[in-house]
Amino acid sequence: MLKLLAIGEVMAEIRSQKTEEAPSSYAINFAGDTFNTAIYCARALGTSGDVAFLTRIGSDPLSAGMTSFAAEEGLDTNHIAIDPHLNIGIYSVTTDALGERSFHYWRSQSAARRLFTTEETALFVPAAEILYVSGISLAILTPDARARLLALLAERQKSDGCLVAFDSNYRPALWENQETAQNVMAAMWQQTDIALPSIDDEMALFNDKTEAEVIARFAALPCKHIAIKRGVRGPLSPHLSDAQPLDFPPAPRVVDTTAAGDSFNGGYLAAFLQGGDDEACLMAGHNCASRVVGAPGAIMPRD
Repeated sequence: MLKLLAIGEVMAEIRSQKTEEAPSSYAINFAGDTFNTAIYCARALGTSGDVAFLTRIGSDPLSAGMTSFAAEEGLDTNHIAIDPHLNIGIYSVTTDALGERSFHYWRSQSAARRLFTTEETALFVPAAEILYVSGISLAILTPDARARLLALLAERQKSDGCLVAFDSNYRPALWENQETAQNVMAAMWQQTDIALPSIDDEMALFNDKTEAEVIARFAALPCKHIAIKRGVRGPLSPHLSDAQPLDFPPAPRVVDTTAAGDSFNGGYLAAFLQGGDDEACLMAGHNCASRVVGAPGAIMPRD
């Protein structure tokens, strides 16, 4: 059985590399929230083939390049379907002096939007110790496809003992409206085993006024494991005692915050799969994210 199966969209990333000598220079790579998490989890586990990525791509050269890149990172690519009529999505990103990002997207015709559009799709989804999806994975799907995915996750939890990990990763522009996003993600949290939310996303999505409201809401959920990400202040879990708070050192330097949350998820899930307790998983996720924000792009170069 696979250790982790990540489900979602991957895109070609066009990143500005402007310098005085080359003011119009750009680099192309590949990224997407669940894809980023899969790569960082695979790197931390260190065994090729333990982590798989499930998506749909096109037959275009960028799609082929993405598959090669994923294989080079040790991901199992056997669950990437090729759509002859659509292409991979594209986004561009620039960063300011503080590492904050600005994005532009060309993804309306992304092949990944056709995931789970047929009843037979579930037949090709392998079992894994952890099945990982995000709010973006859900947002890009049709309502029927979302229902199929949630039903599939519930069935695999029951039949194969798979754990479901979820990050709401709320992006309002991808959803029909906020009410739909609230309903879908509230249902998703109810069937999640490993919750990996970001405090800002949850406050924006559910209109929580304070962090305490978010923490209390998650404490009441049936999730077995919870890591609420809070940026530079480090994560917390309502399952842990406040008597001995963990000390999360700040990142040595911040160049680009792209994939900070995704890399946290990858480090956390890898530690979980290796038997780490809640404290060890929180620290592993934080340490992974601290390294990633010190390099440009969603996927930092391998050591």
